[in-house]
This record gives sequence, C-alpha cells and structure tokens, in this order.
Amino acid sequence: MPSFTANVQSAWQSFVAYDACFRICLNAWARNCMEAPEFLRDECMVLRSAFGIQKFLLHPKYKSQDDGKHVYDKDGSCNMKGRKLVKQIEIEVKKIRVVPQRPKLRTTSSFRNLYMQAGSEYVRQISKILKSQVTMLTSTSSTSLPEEMFTCTLELQSSCKDNQRDSISPQYLKPGTGESQLFYLESQGDAILVEVQDNNRVVIGRAKIQVSSITDTYQEEIIKWWPLYLDDQECVGKIQLCVNFSVSSDNQGAAKMLQGGPAVDTIVYDMVLEAAMRAQNFNSKMLHVSGSWKWLLDEFSDYYGVSDAYRKLRYLSYILNVATPTKDCLELTYELLLPVMKAREDRTLTRQERSILLDCEDRIKSLLAVVFENYKSLDENSPTGLSDLFGPIPDCAAPALAPAVQIFSVLHDILSNEAQSILRNYLQTAAAKRCRRHMIETDEFMSSNNDSLLTDPMAISAAYLKMKTICINISREIQADIKIHNQNILPSSIDLPNIAASIYSTELCKRLKGFLSASPPSRPLEHVAELLIATADFERDLDSWQVRPVHGGVVSRELFHGYIMVWIEDTRLQLLDNCRAEKLSCPAVSTTSTFVEQMYEQIKESINEYGVVINRWPHYLMSLESAIADVEREIMKALEKQYMETLLPLRDGIPKILEKQVQRLTRRQSISPYVVPNQLGTFMNTVKRMLDVLHCRVEDSLKSWAAYLTITNGNAVFGEQMNSITVMLRKKYKKYLQAIVEKLVSNAQANRTTRLKRILEETRESEGESEIRERMQALRVHLSDSIYNLHEVFSSRIFVAICRGFWDRLGQIVLRFLESRKENRIWYRGSDYALGILDDVFASEMQKLLGNSLQDKDLDPPQSVVDARSILC
Repeated sequence: MPSFTANVQSAWQSFVAYDACFRICLNAWARNCMEAPEFLRDECMVLRSAFGIQKFLLHPKYKSQDDGKHVYDKDGSCNMKGRKLVKQIEIEVKKIRVVPQRPKLRTTSSFRNLYMQAGSEYVRQISKILKSQVTMLTSTSSTSLPEEMFTCTLELQSSCKDNQRDSISPQYLKPGTGESQLFYLESQGDAILVEVQDNNRVVIGRAKIQVSSITDTYQEEIIKWWPLYLDDQECVGKIQLCVNFSVSSDNQGAAKMLQGGPAVDTIVYDMVLEAAMRAQNFNSKMLHVSGSWKWLLDEFSDYYGVSDAYRKLRYLSYILNVATPTKDCLELTYELLLPVMKAREDRTLTRQERSILLDCEDRIKSLLAVVFENYKSLDENSPTGLSDLFGPIPDCAAPALAPAVQIFSVLHDILSNEAQSILRNYLQTAAAKRCRRHMIETDEFMSSNNDSLLTDPMAISAAYLKMKTICINISREIQADIKIHNQNILPSSIDLPNIAASIYSTELCKRLKGFLSASPPSRPLEHVAELLIATADFERDLDSWQVRPVHGGVVSRELFHGYIMVWIEDTRLQLLDNCRAEKLSCPAVSTTSTFVEQMYEQIKESINEYGVVINRWPHYLMSLESAIADVEREIMKALEKQYMETLLPLRDGIPKILEKQVQRLTRRQSISPYVVPNQLGTFMNTVKRMLDVLHCRVEDSLKSWAAYLTITNGNAVFGEQMNSITVMLRKKYKKYLQAIVEKLVSNAQANRTTRLKRILEETRESEGESEIRERMQALRVHLSDSIYNLHEVFSSRIFVAICRGFWDRLGQIVLRFLESRKENRIWYRGSDYALGILDDVFASEMQKLLGNSLQDKDLDPPQSVVDARSILC
C-alpha cells in the first residue's frame, strides 16, 4: 500500500500534489460539484492526511501537532513496493565545435621536398584565392564558428521496435543554455540520434550515440565529446554532451524532476493515485478506486491534461504489484490494458507510456503464466489466488480462466503459431504439475532399494493399489479437461484434452514401466489384475473420448505383454511339475483318480486367473490353450504311469517294447481266467470323466472367450489344441475298452465248455432248443459272472459299453461261423438258438444290475448279432 516518508524531498512533492488537488476541489466547488466538499471540509484534512503534509503545516493552538502522524513512515519502510521500471537519462548539450579542415601535406623526407610540395600547392590554389576566397583565407584560424548559430534535436531510437523513433515532436536545444531532455530507455541497444542545424534549420551534421557507451559507467553524470558527421566535407565537428542517468522507480524520478523545477503532471498524478489507493486501503482483494477519490482522479486528469493511456498504465502498474490470479484482478487488468493496446496500435502513446507498457507486459505475462500453469488450482478465496492443498479435481473452469484468455488474446495474435505454442506450453506445464502431485505417493516404489517391498505381500498389494489410484485419478483429470474445453473458454485452436493427455499419458506410462520393473508381477493376482484393469480402462477411456494417441503414451498391452507371456509359461511349468511330482505307485481304490481331479481343479483356477487378461486381449487365448493342452497330455501320461501294473495285462494298452514280456505273462496266466481289478475301474472311470466332463469344462471355459478372438496366430487356429486332447482321450478310452473286451473274450475261449465256436460245431440238426441251452449252460454262467464282476468295478456307462462290446464280440463268432457255412443250413437252427441265449443273458443281466437307469438303446442287439440274424432269415 503506498505511503509517504516524512522528509523534505517528499514534503516538496506532497505539497505540489496537495496544491493541485486543492485547486481542483475549489474549482469544482465553484461549479457546485457534490464531491468537492468532502475534500475541503475540516481545513482539507482528508487531502492533508492523504499526502502526509500535516507535520509541515502550522497548527492552531487547540490542536496537537501529532494529528495525522499515522500517515507518515519516518524510515521510509512502507513505500510503494520498489520495482525497476525504466532507465532514465537526461541529456544537456554543452558545446558544439565546427571548424574548417586544414589541407594536409604529404609526408616528406627533407626540407627541399617540403618547399617543393608547398610551392605546387600554392600555385594550384592561388587563382581561387585571388578571385573569391581572400576573406576566408584571412579569417582561417583555429577558432570555431560561434555556438549561437547552432541548435540540436535529440531523438531516441529503440532497438525493441525495429529502430522505431520516438513519436514525440523533437525538442530544440541550444548549446550552453542548460536546457535538457529526458529519455526513458528500453534496452542497452537503444541509441541517441543527434541532428545539428543552423539558424535556417538546415541540418549540417549528425551523430549517433549508443546508449551502451553511456550506461556502462557507474557515474551518475558524465561529460564527454562525441564526433559530428558533417555534410560539408571541408569541416570537422564535435559535440559535448552532459548526461545524467539513473536506474530508479518512478517515484525517485519524480523527486529529481520536482526539486526546484516545474511540476510534471504525470508525476503529480502518480502521487494523487497513490494517496487515493492508500485512503481506500488498496490491496490484492481491494483493487478498485471508487467514490470521491475516483472523482478526484478523473477531475485531476481532465484539469491537468493527463492522458487516459497514462492513467490506465499507472493504475495497472500498481495493480500488478499486488496482483493475484483471481477473476477480479484479471478482469480489471483486461479492462485497463485493452484501450492502451489499441492506442499503441494507433501509435499515440508517448515514449514514457510505451516504457511503462513494456514493463507491465512482462509482469502481465508472468501473471498469465501463473494462471495457465495452475488452471486447476486457482482459488478465489485464497490470499494468493492458488489453493494451498491438492484438493479434488475440478470439473469446470475457474472464474479467472476466462479473463486470462482475454488478456492473452490482447497481448498475442492467437492465430499465430508462436502464440499457440506459448499457450500450449503453459497448459502442458500445468498438466505436468498435476501429474507430479498425483505421483508423489509412489516415488518410494521407484527406488532401487526396495527389497522390503518385494518380500512383504501386504506392502506389494498396497503399492499396486496406489498405482491403480493414479491411473483412475489421471483419467479423471483428462475428463475434467474435456469438460473445461467444452465450456469454450479457450481459443478454438487450443485442444486442451489432447494437450493435457499427451503429458498425462506419457508420464503415466513412464511411471508404470518403472513401477513394474521395480516390482514385477509374478502372476495375475487380484491386486495385479486391478492395476491391469485400471491401465486398460485408461487407454479405453482415451479412445472413447477421441483423444489422440501419442508416442510414448500408455498402451496397456505393451506394458503387460512380457509379464503375461511369463505368467503363462510359469503356469505351464508349475502344472507340469505338479504332474511329475505325483507318486508312480497305484493309489488306493476310489471311483476316480484324486490326482486327476486335483490337477483339473488347478487348471480351472489358473484359467480363472487369466480371465482379466483374456477378456481384454483375447489373442493370449492361443498361448493359454497351448499351455493347458500340454498339461492335459502330461496328466494322461502321469495317470498311465500310476496304473502301469494294472494296465500291463491289457496287451493292446501297453508299449510295444513290453509286448514280448506280456506274451510270456499271458501264456503263464492262460490257465487262470483274467479278473478285472478294481484299480482298472478307477483308471477307466477317470479317463471317461476326463473325456466327458473335466476336459469339456476346460474347453468350454476357453471357448467362452473365443468369440472375441478375431485373429489367428500364424497357421494356428483356436480350438486345434483342445480338439487334439479330445481325440487323444477318446482314443485312449476306446483302446483300453477294447483291450478289456478282448480279455473277457479270451476268458470265455480258454475253457472247452465255454468256447462258443466249439459249442456251435458240436450242435446236431436233430437237437432241439433244450439240448442247445444245456450245452450253453456253462457259457451262460460264465457270462453272468463276468457281467456281475464288471458291474462291481466300472461305472454304469463304462459297464454298459464293455457289456455291449463283449456281446458284439460273441456275436461276431456266430456271424463268422454262419458265413463259413452258408451252403449248409443244418447249422442254422443251433446258431439261432445260440444268438437267442446270448441276447437273453446280456439283456437280462444288464437290466437286473442297472434297472431303470438302463436306456432302451442299451438293450438293442449289437451290429454283429443283427448281421447274423439276417443270414438266418
């Protein structure tokens, strides 16, 4: 807030300002102006207090001299905030010397040559001297022409405006009269242009003085000669200037100009303005001068001819001293700046006004930088205009943003690439600041010394949760930018969502890469899946919001691809190790293998873990399918190893290298029938369950994602691996089923009384059905016992399949017997009775053991029986 010091220098300035205002008020009072009496009452106490001159005036005896002492600041500590406005130089022309140039003689090496040269020159010039130059020759001496015949004009050439000259009319200075001219400098590249004229205002010489040659010294005053470049080549000249210069505020400049000299209207206006602001408690939240003081300032400007541009610039300069990025401050700045900028375009500003404007422009640009670089952190209620805490993400533009854009458009050509680049840089800086604030909490996870994090599951989970929160918050930041952009406050050429997203996405990608590298995910656990989902959703949101992808931005698949492939391979290896770790000994008898059930449960859990991955990137289904197929093959191999001893007697179900050993065992055991062990039932039940249930569940789970798969991996197509497992299991099941049937047939063929072909061959044409049944009684008993044993070992469907296979193989014996005796019908009757007995045994036994669970098709005769009956017809 402006104040005044109680010293003689300030007192003189204050008296001048007080006098000016006093006269204005008297003049207005005479015109019956209603505002004037407020300043005139109580012996002009308001004015005297405002300008701090109470102490220097006489006081009535009934009033204390201390009245109004609160106005002063004796040590000057409360002066207006010091600031470097302009560099001022004051130039006075001391002397000008113009003398004719003496002819120069060429250098000689002897007196003789000197005389010869002088004689030649004399002869050459004598005619001209005799005719017209006698007077000049007689007056030629070292004395200069009189200074009274010269006048000078001084102009300042600006280096900041393409060597533009000051628009003020030049001031004519006489040498040695003490007249001076004041200039306001813009840069060290400025120059003083000097023109010397004669009494007829004809320019006879010029000089150009670089300001840098003056201001490089630390002296307050310098007196120096500078050469003049004359139009008359026969004369030489020089000019002596006295230069006073200083780097100061306007108040200091005012002091210098007001000491014993004429009053300057702008300087006095500054003092009145400062008094008005002080009286109205001017501060960052109270920027407006209103009421009677505003009237006084208007009257002063009108009365003393202070330009409107200067008024606005000086007021603006004081506002910028306490400026904050708030709506009121920026709107007032725009209101003051706009007409001044129009005046500059019209080239109506004075040199002083342009200097003040340049300083104001720099500070306004700094203020705009604060606004745009913190456009989401602006707070109208904060003393600084910025929120101290990192609060919630705003979903609408701050009130200060609109006037800031207006000011920016006044200072810059918003259609130019340069202006757009400046504004984009501001907004990118703002995004970088917001992004940095979000990421502060995860800085600890980025250091290389985070061994404790890698070993603490709770810490790892918390770290991944924080990263997930960052993804969500940055997505909300971009969504807020879209809402702000849709308010149409920013120029149409500024695409705020894309500008901000380019920073958010690249910074987030860097942080995610660094975090995943420092704390790599070992498998798709819940906290890992949540981060993956948040990352994928962030990418999806940008696409749905039509935000352009940027190089180095978040591509969730690229971030997690390497880890996903490692996860799938680790899952495959872990499941394979679990298969190989199973004991090779045959486990206890049970309905199905516990090992297989557990392995498929692990497969199910693993597939469920990858749901979050496959749902977003179905192409990983190919790799997962291949890994699961390898595990299923290994399960089958491990199962066969577990039941190797049980499967050994089944000749067709063992490796070829053991064929000879099996043959020896078969011959050795031929005297005793093969009894199906319970372990074989467990094995077959397990294979059947793998084929019909367990593998189908796995295949269905993978197929549920296949609908989203639109690409193929080379020549591979999804489903090939699963189909190969189905074929493998079906082949294994059929192979072992046929081997069991062959063993049962071998049992029946091993005994003469149960050998079906022998029974048929011994049948006579004269024998009736009763004789045939009696002959087949032993076979019938054997079949009943075998069927019962099968029912005890196998599940119902396997039991039915083996029974029907057994039935079919016996029917083939009858069929081959009939086919070999087609021409001899005497064997037909016995064969017909035999087929009936077989049908009766298998149908009755299966129905007795299975009851209503038996299906109608299970009782239908097999194909071999049907073919045999066709021959008998």
